[in-house]
Amino acid sequence: MIDHVSIAVSDLAASAQLYERMLAPLGLVRLVTREGTVGFGKRYPEFWLNLRADLAPGPAHPGTHICLRAPDEAAVRAFFAAALEGGCTEDGAPGPRQGAMTVYYGAFILDRDGNKIEAVTFPRSA
Repeated sequence: MIDHVSIAVSDLAASAQLYERMLAPLGLVRLVTREGTVGFGKRYPEFWLNLRADLAPGPAHPGTHICLRAPDEAAVRAFFAAALEGGCTEDGAPGPRQGAMTVYYGAFILDRDGNKIEAVTFPRSA
């Protein structure tokens, strides 16, 4: 349904380095680097960082978030660890959660610009 998403960042170079480390466990790599934008994905850019040098700090709870699929729980933990090592803020440590339709395993972070990003995996049926 959704082809791609973009988030605003105040420091493109620093954010691109951070997201390279955070997204690697999820199987996303940097595919495009242009002036003012960097795109990550598996085969085509699905997740974009867009430079907004005059970006004002966001609210503590932005009200929206982007959820990215992880292949397994280890990848969720690796995403979370890379985020914290890169200066992001914890907004929900890795662990099981009850969703509207099923139990899942996820973690939430707020990046340095206040973007709320989640990594999630769903248990395999027996």
